[in-house]
Amino acid sequence: MEANTRWAALTAVAPVAWGANYFVTHEFLPADHPLYGAALRALPAGLVLLALCRRRPHGAWWGRSAVLGLLNVSVFFVLVFAASQLLPTSVASTVMAVSPLVMMLAAWLLMAERPSPAHLTGAAIGLGGVCLMLLGGADGISVPGVLASAAAVLVSSFGHILTKRWNTGAADAGGAGVLAATAWQLTAGGLLLLPVAVVVEGAPPPVPPSAFLAFCYVALVATALAFSVWFAGLRRLPAGTVGLIGLLNPVTGVLLGTAVAGEVLTGRQLGGLALVLAGVALGRPRAGAHPDQRLPSRAPAAPAPHPGLRSGPGPDRST
Repeated sequence: MEANTRWAALTAVAPVAWGANYFVTHEFLPADHPLYGAALRALPAGLVLLALCRRRPHGAWWGRSAVLGLLNVSVFFVLVFAASQLLPTSVASTVMAVSPLVMMLAAWLLMAERPSPAHLTGAAIGLGGVCLMLLGGADGISVPGVLASAAAVLVSSFGHILTKRWNTGAADAGGAGVLAATAWQLTAGGLLLLPVAVVVEGAPPPVPPSAFLAFCYVALVATALAFSVWFAGLRRLPAGTVGLIGLLNPVTGVLLGTAVAGEVLTGRQLGGLALVLAGVALGRPRAGAHPDQRLPSRAPAAPAPHPGLRSGPGPDRST
């Protein structure tokens, strides 16, 4: 139980980093180059993790890395960039807040991991809190933007559960396995994006010092570190718990915007924040075995000795 709580706290680093990533991307990165932005986010992060783990894919992981890189990195990063350009940040964040429910459904379909009533209740409460915090009557809602944001939820949710499924029971269990799998899919996703960016967007955008520092944060913190702890949490915690922890993403965005822009939280936003935290609390790790943490099978009991045999050394005196 204590170990699960520590893993939940470590997993929370990811949505907090992603919440800050909205502000960094909006303020410092070139908004008209989403493909380059996604590629420069993914590829450096993957190469850094590859240098740390020093392992190449083997066997089925060549294909798996390509599939996960396409879902979790290439398609997802581009959809998030598109949604950020077409929608107000509040609306895009609200659409992404349905991801806990989608992750629970994906885990149920792909891993037979049935969501608990507490997880479902927490997801509903948390989603209501996010809507209360972020929905502010924004004008000019773009239907393509909403579709891009919804597609990002679907793609990332199924990609994350596929990662969980393929990592479960891997021979290289432990942090090294998670680090390697994360490195492979980030590198694969970045390599898939780079030629598409060259063809579609032409020459790379200029990178002034502020944008360079922003790319360092996006690649190293919001991608390399965040995805590593996120996938490690997915491997050790129920998908419902990890999905609810993800609600800290829009919470971080609101709090950071308030702190940076000097805005004042309204009573409605404070009430929404309380609901989100209540939803996350409902999904906290509880005592009991997790479906992925199988109890070790007991060694079979030693067969009873034959009536004519006695255990231990010495001659048989039964006859």
